[in-house]
Order: sequence, then C-alpha cells, then structure tokens
Amino acid sequence: MLSLHQLRCFLAAYEHGSLTAAAEQLGYAQPSVSEQIRTLERSLGAELFARVGRGVVPTPTADTLRPHAERALAAVDDARRVAQSVTALETGTIRFGMFGTARLYAGAGLVADVLSRHPGVRVELVGQNSSDVQEDLRRGRIEAAMIAVPQVSSQGLDVTPVARDELVYVSADPERLRTPVTAQRLAGAALVMPEATWRAEDSTRIILRRLLHETGLNPEIRIEVEDVETAVELVGMGYADSVIPRGAAEQLIPRLAPDAGFTSLRPRQYDSFAIVHRSGATLSPAARLMIELATKRIQAIAEPLGTLAG
Repeated sequence: MLSLHQLRCFLAAYEHGSLTAAAEQLGYAQPSVSEQIRTLERSLGAELFARVGRGVVPTPTADTLRPHAERALAAVDDARRVAQSVTALETGTIRFGMFGTARLYAGAGLVADVLSRHPGVRVELVGQNSSDVQEDLRRGRIEAAMIAVPQVSSQGLDVTPVARDELVYVSADPERLRTPVTAQRLAGAALVMPEATWRAEDSTRIILRRLLHETGLNPEIRIEVEDVETAVELVGMGYADSVIPRGAAEQLIPRLAPDAGFTSLRPRQYDSFAIVHRSGATLSPAARLMIELATKRIQAIAEPLGTLAG
C-alpha cells in the first residue's frame, strides 16, 4: 500500500540522485529512506532506481511515477492549506442558526459584519423558528445558534442568555394604545399572530399564555400567519391587533403599518434571546466569530443581559 511518506522519499531521491542527499533534505536517516523506497518498489512490483556508485539513477518506471507522485503530494498540500484557511476564516462556509424574527435584528447586518472581516467565506443563516434551529443543533447540522429562550430544552445544550426585548401590543386604533394593556384587556382582543406552524412552541405565545393563566383565559387568535411582516401589515389594515417584540415593531411599523403604534403590556413582558450550542462542544473559530458578532448585533437593539465569556 502506497503512503505519502514513501512518495516523499521517492521524489527526494529522484531529484537529488542520491539516497544520502534525499535523507539530508528530509531530515531522516539514510537507511530509513532506503527502506521506504524498497517498500514502495515491493508495492509497485517494479524497480525505481538503479544503484550506480554512491548515487541512484531513475528507471523508466520512476520516470512514469514521478508526475503522479508530485500531483498526489500537491493535492495533500492543497487540502492542508484549505483546512488551515477555513480555520483561519479565509475561505469555506460559516453556518449559524437564527430563529425567524431574529433576522430583523441581526440578519443582513450580521452577514455584512462577517464579510467585512472575511470576504472569502460563504455565510449560511439557517432556521425559521427556534424549534427547528434547536433540532439542527442536536443533529450536529450547525455548531451554534441564537434562539428565543422560552423554547429551549436545555438538555444537552449550553444556554447563555444575551439579551431581552419587551413584548408590545400593536394596534392601528389609538384608543387601544393610550394605556398599557392588561391581561384582562388582552384576553378580549382579536389578535393576528405569526408563527402559525410553530404556534405551540412560539416563545411569544408561551409568554402570553403564562400572562393570561391567572385570568383563566387564552388570547383570542383571530388570524394565524407565518411571518411577523404579514401580521404587522394586517394590523395596519385594521383587521386585528398583535403582540410582537419591540425591536420588530420599531423596524416594521414605519414601513408596513405607518398609521399603527404600540404600547406596553401590564405587567411588562419580555422575550429573551440566548446563544446555544451542544454541551461540552469545542467551538470552531467560525462559530465563535458568529457568536461574537450576533451577540453584538442583538445587544445593540435589545436590552443586553451581560456579555459572553471570551
């Protein structure tokens, strides 16, 4: 069986015409180089060098083998450089999990942050909801992610909360926004809510259900949609009100529902965001970079909950 070590010894002897000179170049003892070449000859079933005096002369088999050996070693060197460049964040693909609404806080800006530092990389932000991002983590499809805390099952995961954002009541009716919305008022409101597919695991809905638990009521979800943008548009049209994170409201209302506004809930409620990765995992430089940049982005918009250890 051929080995890279054998091919290196062969090429050094071919280049220098001497086993002694080949050994000096490689930093090996001369008998070791001789043994590697003999082993290679046995594997090939052909003689590679004729011994002439203190030197060696390549045979026709050696002449034929030389370019193939050079390409094999060059391919290995290329593979090593690629691996090193990925580690050094020069090329390769960086994958990071983000739940859907988080893109409003750190989506395009996060990608821009990465590419401004490392223009040669590919960036993949994956995930629509914290539940599917968490599943990608458990299956090893991604190393790390930012998700909403109420949805996290911490079993097998390290969870580090980094920010929180207030949940606000959004309406196109100014009368409904004059005072903070209590649980009793919320229970009687007709709402449009995003995350229809993940309604049972949606962090905002979990928080609302907890808020209303003491009243013995559930929020009345009049309209179910998938994305928060559609929910805000429907609020602007006057079909329903909604409860969404303040950061999303501040970004979307001016563009999609300029006549709408928002107010706090009473008592105030917060959605928390956390960095998560598998427990005990040794994170790659790429994953650590994404954690750093995503945390900075989210904390610039939402209320910081501390900083991650370096």
